[in-house]
Amino acid sequence: MQPSKNIARLIEIMAALRTPGTGCPWDLEQNFRTIAPYTLEEAYEVADAIERDDLDQLREELGDLLLQVVFHARMAEEQDAFDFGDVVEAITEKLIRRHPHVFARESGDPTLTSGQVIEKWETLKAREREAAGQPARRKTTLSGVPKTLPALLRAYEVSARAAAVGFDWAKAGDVLDKIEEEVAELRQEVESGATGDLSRAEEEMGDLLFAIANLSRKLGIEPEAALRRANEKFTSRFDAVEQAFADRKQSMSDATLEEMEAEWERIKDKRG
Repeated sequence: MQPSKNIARLIEIMAALRTPGTGCPWDLEQNFRTIAPYTLEEAYEVADAIERDDLDQLREELGDLLLQVVFHARMAEEQDAFDFGDVVEAITEKLIRRHPHVFARESGDPTLTSGQVIEKWETLKAREREAAGQPARRKTTLSGVPKTLPALLRAYEVSARAAAVGFDWAKAGDVLDKIEEEVAELRQEVESGATGDLSRAEEEMGDLLFAIANLSRKLGIEPEAALRRANEKFTSRFDAVEQAFADRKQSMSDATLEEMEAEWERIKDKRG
């Protein structure tokens, strides 16, 4: 087969890989559960390419992520559940339905801010979930949030869905007050000196992190992205500190904490 910019060729290739007898043995062994970890991995690699502003790598990683969609769709088609076309139809229908400010009129509504669009999006999703529920087994507001999401991102999402039905702090300052409250409670657990059972400290730590995720949402900051940038900043500075000691033929493990902190501050001041 020849490469092509046509999505149909990619679908054909996937079908060939999954054809018994002539396909790829590894591809034929896979199922939704075995492929799911690769799907998550490819999504993170897309995010990594974006963080590094590497557009060439982003093009490749987006292709790998698209392959995951085609792979899952092919396995579903083999079970007569749905195919790739159904996936495309579902997302296009959803985008039109959830953007009435764009598609329900001849031109977009210029008076809406980005924040208002997000609020309307969450409200529409909440209404859809309510309308789709059956009396005996109605879905809850939070039941659609995947449990496999990274914990910080899931906290952000569940708080956003709760806020869509009005369960939210009035302003960001109120969340800061809550964070200070959770810090005080965690401090109390730490200072109590309990070393055997950490369950209470773990609970308070979870409450603190959840409150921080709420503050991120109120400020319009995606917490996973913010934490990734913080990780990269720390990694970059730590590597520079380690290199500085290596340049002096000294191992960090042989340095005192004061020496390491002094070098850290020097690197921090230099880089800003």
